[in-house]
Amino acid sequence: MVIVIALGTFLATLLGGIFALKWSDKLHLILGFSAGALLGVAFFDLLPEAISIGQTTWSIETIVVDIALGFIIYMLLDRVFFMQCHEEGHSHKRQFGAGSLSFHSFLDGVAIGAAFHVSAVVGAVVAAAVLAHDFSDGINTVGMVLRHGGEKKLAFRWLVIDALAPLVGVGVTYIVAIPNSFLGIILALFAGFFIYIGASDLLPECHHDHPTRFTTFSTILGMFVIYLAVHFAGL
Repeated sequence: MVIVIALGTFLATLLGGIFALKWSDKLHLILGFSAGALLGVAFFDLLPEAISIGQTTWSIETIVVDIALGFIIYMLLDRVFFMQCHEEGHSHKRQFGAGSLSFHSFLDGVAIGAAFHVSAVVGAVVAAAVLAHDFSDGINTVGMVLRHGGEKKLAFRWLVIDALAPLVGVGVTYIVAIPNSFLGIILALFAGFFIYIGASDLLPECHHDHPTRFTTFSTILGMFVIYLAVHFAGL
Protein backbone atom coordinates (compact mmCIF):
# COMPACT_ATOMS: atom_id res chain seq x y z
CA MET A 1 0.00 0.00 0.00
CA VAL A 2 2.71 2.47 1.00
CA ILE A 3 4.76 1.59 -2.09
CA VAL A 4 1.76 2.20 -4.34
CA ILE A 5 1.14 5.60 -2.72
CA ALA A 6 4.82 6.50 -2.99
CA LEU A 7 4.71 5.71 -6.71
CA GLY A 8 1.55 7.81 -6.88
CA THR A 9 3.45 10.82 -5.52
CA PHE A 10 6.03 10.30 -8.26
CA LEU A 11 3.37 10.30 -10.97
CA ALA A 12 1.45 13.21 -9.42
CA THR A 13 4.58 15.37 -9.44
CA LEU A 14 5.34 14.50 -13.07
CA LEU A 15 1.76 15.23 -14.10
CA GLY A 16 1.90 18.57 -12.30
CA GLY A 17 5.03 19.53 -14.23
CA ILE A 18 3.44 18.54 -17.53
CA PHE A 19 0.34 20.52 -16.60
CA ALA A 20 2.51 23.57 -15.93
CA LEU A 21 4.00 23.34 -19.40
CA LYS A 22 0.66 23.10 -21.20
CA TRP A 23 -2.09 24.79 -19.14
CA SER A 24 -0.42 27.60 -17.24
CA ASP A 25 -3.58 29.73 -17.33
CA LYS A 26 -5.31 27.37 -14.84
CA LEU A 27 -2.51 27.11 -12.29
CA HIS A 28 -4.18 29.44 -9.77
CA LEU A 29 -7.10 27.06 -9.32
CA ILE A 30 -4.84 24.04 -8.78
CA LEU A 31 -2.65 25.92 -6.30
CA GLY A 32 -5.74 27.19 -4.48
CA PHE A 33 -7.10 23.67 -4.07
CA SER A 34 -3.70 22.38 -2.90
CA ALA A 35 -3.48 25.16 -0.30
CA GLY A 36 -6.89 24.23 1.07
CA ALA A 37 -6.02 20.53 1.10
CA LEU A 38 -2.83 21.12 3.08
CA LEU A 39 -4.56 23.35 5.62
CA GLY A 40 -7.36 20.82 5.92
CA VAL A 41 -4.92 18.02 6.67
CA ALA A 42 -3.14 20.14 9.26
CA PHE A 43 -6.31 21.21 11.12
CA PHE A 44 -8.65 18.25 10.63
CA ASP A 45 -6.21 15.32 10.66
CA LEU A 46 -2.65 15.91 11.86
CA LEU A 47 -3.49 18.24 14.76
CA PRO A 48 -6.20 16.03 16.35
CA GLU A 49 -4.15 12.89 15.76
CA ALA A 50 -1.01 14.46 17.24
CA ILE A 51 -2.92 15.41 20.40
CA SER A 52 -4.61 12.01 20.63
CA ILE A 53 -1.40 10.01 20.26
CA GLY A 54 1.06 12.43 21.82
CA GLN A 55 -0.78 13.24 25.05
CA THR A 56 0.00 9.76 26.41
CA THR A 57 3.65 10.88 26.59
CA TRP A 58 3.69 14.65 26.12
CA SER A 59 1.61 17.54 27.44
CA ILE A 60 -0.76 19.31 25.06
CA GLU A 61 1.31 22.45 25.54
CA THR A 62 4.39 20.61 24.26
CA ILE A 63 2.48 19.38 21.22
CA VAL A 64 1.21 22.87 20.42
CA VAL A 65 4.73 24.29 20.81
CA ASP A 66 5.95 21.59 18.42
CA ILE A 67 3.38 22.71 15.83
CA ALA A 68 4.68 26.27 16.13
CA LEU A 69 8.24 24.94 15.91
CA GLY A 70 7.40 23.12 12.67
CA PHE A 71 6.00 26.39 11.27
CA ILE A 72 9.14 28.29 12.31
CA ILE A 73 11.56 25.65 10.97
CA TYR A 74 9.93 25.59 7.56
CA MET A 75 9.70 29.39 7.50
CA LEU A 76 13.43 29.70 8.22
CA LEU A 77 14.30 27.15 5.52
CA ASP A 78 12.08 29.00 3.06
CA ARG A 79 13.47 32.42 3.95
CA VAL A 80 17.10 31.22 3.77
CA PHE A 81 16.57 29.84 0.27
CA PHE A 82 14.63 32.97 -0.69
CA MET A 83 17.36 35.34 0.49
CA GLN A 84 20.06 33.35 -1.27
CA CYS A 85 18.01 33.35 -4.45
CA HIS A 86 17.67 37.13 -4.21
CA GLU A 87 21.40 37.64 -3.88
CA GLU A 88 22.52 35.32 -6.68
CA GLY A 89 21.98 35.23 -10.43
CA HIS A 90 19.36 33.30 -12.39
CA SER A 91 21.36 30.06 -12.27
CA HIS A 92 21.54 30.14 -8.47
CA LYS A 93 17.86 31.08 -8.24
CA ARG A 94 16.98 27.98 -10.23
CA GLN A 95 19.19 25.75 -8.07
CA PHE A 96 18.06 27.05 -4.70
CA GLY A 97 14.43 27.31 -5.70
CA ALA A 98 14.12 23.89 -7.32
CA GLY A 99 16.32 22.38 -4.60
CA SER A 100 14.09 23.70 -1.81
CA LEU A 101 11.01 22.29 -3.54
CA SER A 102 12.72 18.90 -3.85
CA PHE A 103 13.61 18.97 -0.15
CA HIS A 104 10.01 19.79 0.64
CA SER A 105 8.94 16.77 -1.45
CA PHE A 106 11.34 14.62 0.58
CA LEU A 107 9.63 15.84 3.75
CA ASP A 108 6.27 14.98 2.18
CA GLY A 109 7.48 11.40 1.84
CA VAL A 110 8.61 11.35 5.46
CA ALA A 111 5.16 12.63 6.46
CA ILE A 112 3.46 9.77 4.59
CA GLY A 113 5.74 7.14 6.10
CA ALA A 114 5.32 8.53 9.62
CA ALA A 115 1.53 8.69 9.22
CA PHE A 116 1.37 5.04 8.16
CA HIS A 117 3.28 4.14 11.32
CA VAL A 118 0.26 5.53 13.18
CA SER A 119 -2.42 3.71 11.17
CA ALA A 120 -3.39 2.91 7.59
CA VAL A 121 -6.31 5.35 7.77
CA VAL A 122 -4.17 8.28 8.96
CA GLY A 123 -1.59 7.40 6.33
CA ALA A 124 -4.19 7.33 3.57
CA VAL A 125 -5.61 10.75 4.52
CA VAL A 126 -2.16 12.36 4.73
CA ALA A 127 -1.18 10.69 1.46
CA ALA A 128 -4.28 12.09 -0.29
CA ALA A 129 -3.33 15.64 0.66
CA VAL A 130 0.31 15.09 -0.21
CA LEU A 131 -0.70 13.73 -3.61
CA ALA A 132 -2.66 16.91 -4.30
CA HIS A 133 0.24 19.01 -3.09
CA ASP A 134 2.80 17.00 -5.07
CA PHE A 135 0.86 17.90 -8.20
CA SER A 136 1.42 21.56 -7.35
CA ASP A 137 5.06 20.79 -6.48
CA GLY A 138 5.58 19.61 -10.04
CA ILE A 139 3.94 22.81 -11.26
CA ASN A 140 6.11 24.97 -9.00
CA THR A 141 9.35 23.18 -9.88
CA VAL A 142 8.86 23.63 -13.61
CA GLY A 143 7.70 27.20 -13.10
CA MET A 144 10.72 28.02 -10.92
CA VAL A 145 13.20 26.84 -13.56
CA LEU A 146 11.42 28.40 -16.52
CA ARG A 147 10.84 31.74 -14.76
CA HIS A 148 14.59 32.12 -14.24
CA GLY A 149 15.72 31.38 -17.76
CA GLY A 150 16.06 27.60 -17.63
CA GLU A 151 15.31 25.44 -20.65
CA LYS A 152 12.57 22.83 -20.72
CA LYS A 153 15.16 20.02 -20.57
CA LEU A 154 16.60 21.43 -17.36
CA ALA A 155 13.10 21.90 -15.96
CA PHE A 156 12.34 18.25 -16.68
CA ARG A 157 15.53 17.08 -14.92
CA TRP A 158 14.57 19.00 -11.80
CA LEU A 159 11.05 17.66 -12.14
CA VAL A 160 12.34 14.08 -12.04
CA ILE A 161 14.46 14.85 -8.94
CA ASP A 162 11.45 16.41 -7.25
CA ALA A 163 9.28 13.42 -8.19
CA LEU A 164 11.78 10.92 -6.75
CA ALA A 165 12.23 12.81 -3.47
CA PRO A 166 9.00 11.52 -1.78
CA LEU A 167 10.00 7.93 -2.55
CA VAL A 168 13.27 8.52 -0.70
CA GLY A 169 11.42 10.15 2.19
CA VAL A 170 9.04 7.21 2.59
CA GLY A 171 11.96 4.79 2.45
CA VAL A 172 13.81 6.62 5.22
CA THR A 173 10.91 6.12 7.65
CA TYR A 174 11.12 2.36 7.13
CA ILE A 175 14.90 2.20 7.45
CA VAL A 176 15.07 4.41 10.55
CA ALA A 177 12.72 3.12 13.25
CA ILE A 178 10.46 5.77 14.78
CA PRO A 179 9.58 5.18 18.47
CA ASN A 180 5.84 5.26 19.14
CA SER A 181 6.35 7.92 21.80
CA PHE A 182 7.60 10.33 19.13
CA LEU A 183 4.89 9.77 16.53
CA GLY A 184 2.62 12.43 18.04
CA ILE A 185 5.46 14.94 18.09
CA ILE A 186 6.36 14.14 14.47
CA LEU A 187 2.75 14.57 13.33
CA ALA A 188 2.59 17.91 15.18
CA LEU A 189 5.80 19.02 13.48
CA PHE A 190 4.36 18.26 10.06
CA ALA A 191 1.14 20.05 10.97
CA GLY A 192 3.30 23.15 11.39
CA PHE A 193 5.00 22.46 8.05
CA PHE A 194 1.66 22.13 6.26
CA ILE A 195 0.19 25.27 7.85
CA TYR A 196 3.18 27.30 6.67
CA ILE A 197 3.20 25.87 3.15
CA GLY A 198 -0.54 26.29 2.71
CA ALA A 199 -0.97 29.73 4.30
CA SER A 200 2.37 31.41 3.52
CA ASP A 201 3.32 29.84 0.20
CA LEU A 202 0.44 28.46 -1.83
CA LEU A 203 -2.33 30.89 -0.82
CA PRO A 204 -0.39 34.07 -1.70
CA GLU A 205 0.85 32.45 -4.91
CA CYS A 206 -2.59 31.42 -6.16
CA HIS A 207 -4.11 34.86 -5.37
CA HIS A 208 -1.20 36.95 -6.61
CA ASP A 209 -2.28 37.23 -10.25
CA HIS A 210 -5.79 35.77 -9.95
CA PRO A 211 -7.63 37.16 -6.87
CA THR A 212 -10.94 35.72 -8.08
CA ARG A 213 -13.92 34.14 -6.40
CA PHE A 214 -13.13 30.88 -8.18
CA THR A 215 -9.65 30.78 -6.62
CA THR A 216 -11.12 31.31 -3.15
CA PHE A 217 -13.74 28.66 -3.84
CA SER A 218 -11.05 26.16 -4.91
CA THR A 219 -9.24 26.72 -1.58
CA ILE A 220 -12.43 26.18 0.45
CA LEU A 221 -13.18 23.11 -1.67
CA GLY A 222 -9.73 21.68 -0.88
CA MET A 223 -10.35 22.05 2.86
CA PHE A 224 -13.87 20.65 2.58
CA VAL A 225 -12.70 17.57 0.67
CA ILE A 226 -10.16 16.77 3.38
CA TYR A 227 -12.75 17.36 6.10
CA LEU A 228 -15.10 14.88 4.45
CA ALA A 229 -12.29 12.37 4.01
CA VAL A 230 -11.35 12.58 7.71
CA HIS A 231 -15.00 12.59 8.86
CA PHE A 232 -16.01 9.52 6.89
CA ALA A 233 -12.79 7.76 7.88
CA GLY A 234 -14.02 8.05 11.47
CA LEU A 235 -11.05 10.04 12.73
